[in-house]
Amino acid sequence: MKFLRFLCAALLLGGIQQTAFAQQPYPNRPIRIIVPYPAGESVDVIARLLAQRLSPLLGQQVIVDNRGGGGGVIGAALAAQATPDGYNLLYGNVGAIIIAPNLQAKPPYDALKNFTPVTEIADVPFFLFVSPAALPQVTTLKEVIAYAKSNPGKLNYASTGIGSGVHLAGELFKSIAKIDIVHVPYKGVGLALPDMVAGKIQMVFYPPTFLQFVRDGKLRAITIAAPARSALLPDVPTTAESGVPELIASSWHAVVAPAGVPPEHVKKLYAALKTVMADKEVREKMASVGADPIGSSPEQFAPFLRSEVDKWRRVIKSSGITTD
Repeated sequence: MKFLRFLCAALLLGGIQQTAFAQQPYPNRPIRIIVPYPAGESVDVIARLLAQRLSPLLGQQVIVDNRGGGGGVIGAALAAQATPDGYNLLYGNVGAIIIAPNLQAKPPYDALKNFTPVTEIADVPFFLFVSPAALPQVTTLKEVIAYAKSNPGKLNYASTGIGSGVHLAGELFKSIAKIDIVHVPYKGVGLALPDMVAGKIQMVFYPPTFLQFVRDGKLRAITIAAPARSALLPDVPTTAESGVPELIASSWHAVVAPAGVPPEHVKKLYAALKTVMADKEVREKMASVGADPIGSSPEQFAPFLRSEVDKWRRVIKSSGITTD
């Protein structure tokens, strides 16, 4: 009888403890941010900047967990399958969240079904760079299109690999402008750059990494595939100003959580991220690497995410690109 009374008391105490634990304010333990790329890449750099500032705001350690591989698929799939409790987040870009999984016949996750939008952190717009050595007379987007139509199959563009965001930007341009251009994949932009300068490769869509080459006259920035001009190259017109408003392409960054995370946790995470994004130093550091700070709310980010999924799925389907 004493044993039964002891057992009941233990169970009651355990239940009280579990209830008390469950009712503890969120967060009450460390938060993990999965980055689906190796340490040192731009996505990782910004994720670590955010994690450092989030920790004191949330009162818990925020840990960056690099899980690279598969073009971002390995880390993003891990995040999609994680417990939806607000302690596992993904800091990814358009490549990991949308493009890479949809290059497979059976996508391992769906951006709309398996993730809860938290916020779009930054936009890293692509510029269209051309080689003056290859196209000395081409200075506008309309002239690029005119040249391509007059010389079908003779205009080529570089990318950082099949299925990369840079590749998809070229395919989007090809589809919108209805031109025949040739994709030339490289293992990295460092390999493509010398060929661009030499005129072997005629153009590439890429973030504003090549600024010094533009200033030195070795490359020419034709347009920025974004709604607004960039402070880094303020004289370069947008694609809308250049007559092709549908051509919008970038490597945007975002924080998402596994589907099913409690709304109050999402709200608290966004509030903390919004505070971080308002910090002048954070915004300046992001801008210095060509990232335009955004900080949209979950309600603002959700329709943008849907539109991006629709757009890139269309491009992938029409171009027939696959990694299978």
